[in-house]
Amino acid sequence: MESRERFAYVNGELIPESRASVSIFDSAIMTGDTVTESTRTFNHAPYKLREHIERLIRSARAAYMELPWVADDLERITLEFMDVNADLYARGEDRWITHNLSRGPSVTTPPELRAGLGFGQPTLMIFESPMKDVAGSWAEDYRQGVHAVTPTTRLQPAQSLDPKIKNRSRLAYNLGVFQARTVDPRAVVLMLDTDGNVAESNAANFAIVTRGKIRTPTTRNVLPGISRATVLELASELGIPAVEEDIQLYDVLTADEAFFTSTPYCLMPCTKINTRRIGDGLPGPITARLLEAWGRQVGVDLLRQAEALATSA
Repeated sequence: MESRERFAYVNGELIPESRASVSIFDSAIMTGDTVTESTRTFNHAPYKLREHIERLIRSARAAYMELPWVADDLERITLEFMDVNADLYARGEDRWITHNLSRGPSVTTPPELRAGLGFGQPTLMIFESPMKDVAGSWAEDYRQGVHAVTPTTRLQPAQSLDPKIKNRSRLAYNLGVFQARTVDPRAVVLMLDTDGNVAESNAANFAIVTRGKIRTPTTRNVLPGISRATVLELASELGIPAVEEDIQLYDVLTADEAFFTSTPYCLMPCTKINTRRIGDGLPGPITARLLEAWGRQVGVDLLRQAEALATSA
């Protein structure tokens, strides 16, 4: 349906994506000093946008960023930004909205450029993508499950960087991704922490099912994901017991089911770990119940949407 270029938002300006940019002196580039959030829509309505914005603000505060906005401001800015691009999406076509927030121009900014670049002020960047551009092989993955691989690179410990600060400093995760893909080009990385406990993916939380109980790592060393919280809420509604506890590879290898949770795909079955099948090697019944319940909550059949996205990409 697109007939013109999408707009991005950079510090109060709506700019065609091809011309959207930040300074080479911005802390996002100089030091990877950036906090982030992403939100998806269902039937054009952003899902849990307020929760994502509030977490973005908490991340910024914990990172000692001084913000000129409160949650109401960021929510309004986001919805106005979405309205500008709304005509590019057909009915029922969903999108993925990303917020990046940096500390702004760094101390290396030449003095003569500081005023023009807003030195001392954070840089707020918002952009979006049609879900069809990010869905990839989701339809196949929902049906067959993904392959998780644990790399040698370990998760950065909370003593160095609190995982509750959702940030763009992703080099350790990226190294893990590349290592995992030497085992399987389509692998989903599953990081271990420095104690050998199962932690998280580069962009998702993880859980297993053992004898009818959902078990997910504690937030001591992982991001308290909004999708993770949704799974725990749905599990409670469905009467499925769930616990947060330390999990080792032994627990994953001997589990009946496993899945990842993340904003774009919500919940994704995981049927292999380090080339070994989990359970019977197929997406399990509790995973299916959770996925169905999520779809009922948002009014979208997630598998059918993934199938439609695959044909429209």
